[in-house]
Amino acid sequence: MAQEHINPGVSLAGAVDLESLKHEVKAKPGQAGGAPEAGGYVIDSTEGTFQSLIETSATFPILLMLWVPTDDRMFPMARALAKTVNALNGKIQFSRIDADTYPSIAQALQVQGAPALFALIAGRPMPILQGVPSDDELTQVCDAIIPKLIQVAAQAGVTGTAPFTGKAPAEDDESSDTASQIPPEHEEAHALAQQGDYAGAAAAYAQVLESNPHDVLAAAERAKALLLARSGKADVREVRENAAAHPDDVDAQLAVADIDMIGGQIDDAFTRLLDYLSSGHRDQLDAVRLRLVEYFAIPDPADERLRRARRRLAGLMY
Repeated sequence: MAQEHINPGVSLAGAVDLESLKHEVKAKPGQAGGAPEAGGYVIDSTEGTFQSLIETSATFPILLMLWVPTDDRMFPMARALAKTVNALNGKIQFSRIDADTYPSIAQALQVQGAPALFALIAGRPMPILQGVPSDDELTQVCDAIIPKLIQVAAQAGVTGTAPFTGKAPAEDDESSDTASQIPPEHEEAHALAQQGDYAGAAAAYAQVLESNPHDVLAAAERAKALLLARSGKADVREVRENAAAHPDDVDAQLAVADIDMIGGQIDDAFTRLLDYLSSGHRDQLDAVRLRLVEYFAIPDPADERLRRARRRLAGLMY
């Protein structure tokens, strides 16, 4: 009798990745044994916010990691990159995307498997590596490649500062929960900012301030959100050239001051607008004063640049 051929109905080849199963982690990000949490200059992006991420890369460079946040083989890489990026204080942002949850992004980037690392500069993705790196490769990425990406971005005019999205997890406490650092009344605004909806975040922070006008953190975050909503996607060279060509135009000077603030050049922004007032443009006092008051909410209250600018504005007003 001929041997019966049994057709299981589906191919069993590769149906179960035993290696991945062995490394699967059930804990949520931030819990003991779970994936490292986002925080600081580290965000988690989705299919819905990916286009916004591309657009935002015209303002500041982005390190993009496609990973699987339930696979512990990728955790050391994610932690090392986050530590490096957070130490750079906004010169670059680290965005993580779950490749299993959002496979269309992996397909768009022609990624065969996670992890994969890219740079996003001015809307253009540049591949850095694919697969879990060795210790030496990871050190090279952190110590050499990331600083080089910031230099390349600066040469392309991408010199803005990424928004700070909340306290970063402590380096010696892998299970710290960043979400617990966000005041409950800030959660909606914080989520909108992480999604790139800066106008929505500013409106939500404004509602927080209506309830508590003395909420210093909400005031600072609202000011940053307004700044990014207004000028986060501006062409830096075009704005600077327009300001130089129209030195008497208040809107042109406000726009370039926004660029200075986004780029972390706080003193330049303050000085530009105060010099504009003192050089014969007192008729624009209200517009400039309102913008400066918005800026004043962003630095630390003890910042000497803030103190000097406030004194000088008071002198020009009275």
